[in-house]
Order: sequence, then C-alpha cells, then structure tokens
Amino acid sequence: MDTADAALLGQALVSPTDALRREAPVSPQEAERLRSLPPTEYWAAIAGELDWDTRWTQVLDGSLGDFRYFVGARGNVSVNCLDRHAEAAPDKVALHYEREDGLSETWTYRRLTIETARFAAALQDMGVGKGDRVALLLSNIPEAFIAIHACYRIGAIYSVIFAGFSASAVRDRLEDAQPKVVVVADGLLRRGKVVPLKDTLDEARRGIDSIKHVVVATRLGLEVQWQPDERRFDDVMTRTRRLAEPVMLDANDPGFIIYTSGTTSKPKGLVHSGLGFLVGTYANVKWSLNLRRDDVYWCTADVGWLTFPIFALVGGLAHGATHVIYEGSIDTPTPSRPYELIEKYSVNKVFTAPTALRMLRRAGQDALAGHDLSKVELIALVGEPLDPETWHWTSETFGAFVNNTYGQTETGTAWASSMVGLTSTKPGSCGEPLPGYRAEVVDEEGRPVPAGQLGYLTLTEPFPCLARTVWNDPQRYFETYFGEFPGRYASADAAMFDEDGQLWVTGRVDDVMNVSGHRIGTMELEAALITHPAVSEAAVVAQPDDLRGAVPVAFVVPRAGAGGGADLGSELAEAIVTGVGKYARPAAVYVVPTLPRTRSGKIMRRLLRDLLQHGEVRGDLSSLENPDALDVVQQHIRAG
Repeated sequence: MDTADAALLGQALVSPTDALRREAPVSPQEAERLRSLPPTEYWAAIAGELDWDTRWTQVLDGSLGDFRYFVGARGNVSVNCLDRHAEAAPDKVALHYEREDGLSETWTYRRLTIETARFAAALQDMGVGKGDRVALLLSNIPEAFIAIHACYRIGAIYSVIFAGFSASAVRDRLEDAQPKVVVVADGLLRRGKVVPLKDTLDEARRGIDSIKHVVVATRLGLEVQWQPDERRFDDVMTRTRRLAEPVMLDANDPGFIIYTSGTTSKPKGLVHSGLGFLVGTYANVKWSLNLRRDDVYWCTADVGWLTFPIFALVGGLAHGATHVIYEGSIDTPTPSRPYELIEKYSVNKVFTAPTALRMLRRAGQDALAGHDLSKVELIALVGEPLDPETWHWTSETFGAFVNNTYGQTETGTAWASSMVGLTSTKPGSCGEPLPGYRAEVVDEEGRPVPAGQLGYLTLTEPFPCLARTVWNDPQRYFETYFGEFPGRYASADAAMFDEDGQLWVTGRVDDVMNVSGHRIGTMELEAALITHPAVSEAAVVAQPDDLRGAVPVAFVVPRAGAGGGADLGSELAEAIVTGVGKYARPAAVYVVPTLPRTRSGKIMRRLLRDLLQHGEVRGDLSSLENPDALDVVQQHIRAG
C-alpha cells in the first residue's frame, strides 16, 4: 500500500479544552499508567467498577479466535444499566424521548427499570428462557430499551433488525436467528412519512415456524393485520403484574446477535457476550465521552446499528446519565431541529456520525440562528472517515472538542479514540488505541509497517467485547477474521499510524462500504440485482460522497435480448431498494455489455472504483484478461 496523504500527516495535534481537562475521570499520569498495563490487568480493573454477583477466578483463558474473559464470573447487564441507578436515584431522568412530529415522553430510571422487569416477566410467560432468541424490529423508542434490557435480564439472546431493511433482508435475519418472539412497532416516522414496520414483518415472517409470539408496539395507531399469535405491547404490560428477577449469567454467555454485511451475500450474525460487551462499552464511554451522571447526552444513531447499543443502550446507561433519544430524521421537519433539541434539553454531549455533521453543514448557518449551543462540550463521532474540513466546522460551530473515534461491529466498541480531557487528537484522525487494546498496521505478509505507511489494520490480543463467533457458522468466523493473518484479528480496513501515534483509517480493503454510517456488503447488493430477470452479472462498488461518505454504484451486464437504457437502470435501482432497503439505493446504475475480468473470470471491482474516482485505472493490470472492457465502461460512465 502507498504512503498516506501528506495533508493528513500535516495535521496538528489539538489538545482537550480546559473544561474537559478539569472533568477528566483520572489524572494524565493515571491515564498513561492504564495505557501501559497489560490488557488483562487493565480489563480486570475496569470490570471491578461494575456490579457482579460472583467474581472471576481467572481474567483470561485462551487466545484470539477462542477465548473467555472473566472466567467464573456471573452478573447481569440490566442490573448494571438500570437497577443500580434506580436504587441510587430513582427519580433521575433516564430518557427524554422525542419524535419527528413533536411527541415527547420522559422516563425516569425507576419507571424504566420497573417496565423492563415487567416485560421480562411477560417474555418468560411466553416461554422465553436463557438462550432463546428474541428479534426486535423497532426504531428509537422507549420500548426498544425495555425489550433489550428485558432480554438481558432473563438471559435471552436478542437481535435488533434495522427498521430500514426490506422484507427480504428482515427474513434473512429471522431465518438465521430462529427467534421465539418478535417485538415490532406498528410503524415509524421518517422525514414526515409513515413506514409500516408491521407490514414488513408480516411479509418477512411467513413460514418461519420458530416464531410463537409477536408483540406489537402500536406507537402510531396504524391499521394492522392481526394474527392469533400477536398481541399489543400495552396489553401485554397491563396483564403482566409480576416483575422478573434478574438471572445471573456467566460472563461469556451470548447476549445478542447483530448482523453485519460481509463479502458474501449472506449477512453474518455476529455473537457478542452480554457481560463482556458491558465491560467493553462501559470503558469505551468512560474514555470517549467521560459520561457523568449529571450529563445530558444525545446519541443520534439508530437502534438497529451497534453504535446505539455501545454508546446509549448499554455503555451509556451503565454510567447513569440522562439520554435524549430521537425517532426519525434529525433534520426533520427543518434543518434547525438538532439545534432545537440541544437547546431544549440542555444537551452537553453528542455522539453522531460524520454524515450528520456534513448534512448540518450543508444546511447553512441560517439553521443555527437564535439557538443557544453554549452548553455543548463534546461532539464525538464514529462510523466512517471524517474529513478535516468537517472537523473544523464542527469545532467552530459548537465551540466543543471534536472526538472522532473508530471501531467495528465486530469489536463491539470504538476502540480508537481520544481519552476525553486527557489526550490530544488531530482533525480527521481516530485518536489512539484506548487502554486494553493492542493494534498494529501490517503489510501483506503480516509484518508491522513504520509510521506514515498504509497497511492492514489488525489487533493482536483478545478483549472482552470482541465478537465471539458467527451464529450457526463458526468456521466463517475463523476464516473471516483470523485466516488472513493468523494470530491477529484482521479488520479488513486500510490504515496507518502517524509519528504522533494517531490512527488514520482510510477505507476498506474488501468489498464493504459505509453509506451514511451503515455498513453494506456489496455482495448483498449484487445478490438483489442478480435476482432480476434482465441481469446476467452485476458488480457494485463504493464511490466517495461528500454528504454520505460513500454511495453504491452498480455495473450490470444484461441478459441477451434484455436491452438496457435508463428505464432498466431505474428498475434495477428499485430492485436493490426492494432487496436491501431504501438507504442502499445506488447513486447510479450503468448497464454495460462487458466488465473487466481476471483470467479466471472474476470481475475486477478495484478497476471499476478507479474509473469512477479518477477517470482512469491506476492499479496493476497484469491480471486483466480483457483490456477493451475498460474503454467500454469508461464511455458509459462519461455518458452518465
């Protein structure tokens, strides 16, 4: 790989503000000591800050690919996130919920804990026990907090399915997880439009015999088709008088399955341990946000993506702060809405994505007029590369420290970050590895590369919140993450460390893209195209986008006699929307007679990326079988 862009290397270190320094959870000397500790000693110290029913007899057993953390320990995630705060400050606000149309609710820690225990009892009455799966098709509503922590409370394994998925994508995940219960909202609001989630589930669940009960949160009062095994969430709660006691679980018991796109069409069901995830996210939030009990904090992510469980549902609640949760698009009904919410609730810390900030920046300064943002101390980010220009705009607009972070669904945390109030950052960088993590950038042979040189980002030691397997496919877990560089976790991201130890992640080295913070596998998009009767072959690649970070672009070879043109392109774009979801709509679909291939017949997607981004091929052509295909594809791109 090439040396990183000189513009990145030239960025200056930015120190934390004086206010954040004063509020730092430890001294700079203690922070440095923690960073130097062996990971096992560090994680044992962090875990000691949480509540356990039984302590561990051994910190770590095993190595990357097959390990257990906190051997012999037992506890409960829900107790650490809800019960202990409800006991200490029962009337403290846990959630300020707000919806696009202005509906708002306030939930105290006492109320949230009681309703969680009640729904946990209801799940038990439906026959759900330890190890049974519960699927959730929900938006950012209080019922999501209740249902997820009810699963944690009784040891059920939950799986949150992104509410923007099509019925086909939802079905893929239901078929794999085989849930006993599904919790769904009747619908959600998105940019002023109603999205009927229950209708999506009705189509997706047909023929899946594992589903015995469906619980519907009738948030919008929509007309839905009721089946004999379906009940209203409110009715379930009214009829359940019992409150479930927390079940003490082994530290390595699975807590949830989260599906992430990979380089094949079948999504991977990553399995995270419940208590391991708690320890990792608690530490992540401690350092990346320094979240305190008196903070009012807004995580703008969607519950269907792991950012929300890390920084709100688990890691956030573990610190006992007040959370703002928002259902809908944050720039609806006007671009001023985020500023209105920050002012209304006196938000002082925000966790969001670079796409959201680019969207606010594009809306202009008029949206800011008349809004008091003076309480904002920190804007933290994750999900995609952050350009320095957006970093500077955010810092100047909010007058806050901007902490860009890096992590993956697989790692269960944003493990690279500034330690807020303690360490510096650079505009656009991802900070440094947090305590407890050991990272190296290596070349193709797995050898560490010097500072300033791009390579493959790897992690060299286990940590509690690393995904433990792929549901129903352990071999895929080993092959995907540990096959390329034995003894290392391979992130499949290209990155480099600079001379100051700052991490710069420049993009994927496989065929997965981040679109507005959503990780999409190109193979999943291509599978949606191939199902169309007019398509013979398809290739999807990422094209950089100023607002969304990246957008998918499709190249399609039609079947003989199928024709082409704009009408087919539009039809194929809809095929992706139907197969995956609206958020994956391609920016363009090029219907071409041929595609560049290797001698073995594989489509050379990196050459398509070159043509899109640079107008020419810059990579190695030694394995290209049909050079004439490049001219053909380029003509179609130029023709638009």
